Amino acid sequence: MSADITNPTPSDGVQTAASAAKPPLDILLAAPRGFCAGVVRAIDVVERALAIYGPPVYVRHEIVHNKYVVESLKRKGAVFVRELDEVPDGSAPVIFSAHGVAKTVPANADSRGLITIDATCPLVTKVHREAEIHHKRGRHVLLVGHSGHPEVVGTMGQLPKGSITLVEDLEQIAALTPEDPNNLAWVTQTTLSVDDTRHIVDALKRKFPTITGPHKDDICYATTNRQEAVKQIAPLVDALIVVGSSNSSNSQRLREVAERVGCPITRLVLRAEEIDWPAFEGVRRLGLTAGASAPEVLVEEIIDAFAARYEVTVDTVSTVVEDMSFPLPRELRSEAAE
Repeated sequence: MSADITNPTPSDGVQTAASAAKPPLDILLAAPRGFCAGVVRAIDVVERALAIYGPPVYVRHEIVHNKYVVESLKRKGAVFVRELDEVPDGSAPVIFSAHGVAKTVPANADSRGLITIDATCPLVTKVHREAEIHHKRGRHVLLVGHSGHPEVVGTMGQLPKGSITLVEDLEQIAALTPEDPNNLAWVTQTTLSVDDTRHIVDALKRKFPTITGPHKDDICYATTNRQEAVKQIAPLVDALIVVGSSNSSNSQRLREVAERVGCPITRLVLRAEEIDWPAFEGVRRLGLTAGASAPEVLVEEIIDAFAARYEVTVDTVSTVVEDMSFPLPRELRSEAAE
């Protein structure tokens, strides 16, 4: 994939003595970066629900894995809970996060008569449907993913216990002894490392030649695009920062991708206040990207923090243009909500 580098026009003005004393720093800014269509949709779901129902609106788990986003929604009237038993009876709706939930969650909500709104990313829902179809066709499902991640919990919860097995690494594949090795299927978490997942899937295919996979890769377009952009930038810089939360899987994978292609310094940072400044001493070229749940305002905050200490130029490295969007749930669309 080729990358286009664009140089913004320098701002006008006379350089001061203070700025002249700053060391130079060239920032290579990845494009695409930041919010994906599923995250935009999930945040819009909460904000639209607040506009229709008024506060409070309850959200089960973090709507997306970014503390800045969560705190912003809290200030608008969203109340985040871990489980449904924290949601009081009444007319306030409860929203399910973009990561998806097990089937028992909406069933429990329905049994209590709660108003529910599903903000699950459509690409996660695609994986759920794939797993269900494989199960109906009598196949045991192998889910490639990370234990404990909300998306994995939700996907495993689509099928009866014992019908789906989590595969986290190559070592687990060697230990797999399914009852019918000729009747298997695989699906994946949407936010994994593209390269790691390819190695695991290749190993599954070698051990189980008849295993069935998805018609189209489960790793979402945004995860793939952001990792490809990092691969373009990381070999060119002295250090790379990923803007995102520590509990964001796709953000963690971006940092790992940069590390694996040889970037000597990689950091996952939520806000400018978390920057480990001594680690960047001597850096003259910095890569900067953001996970799919990180807003652009935090990227700008990081750039401003470096501009206070360095004479910064920013070049954008563009690998692909994204134009994906997802509609809101039907009950929140204007014509349905009015």
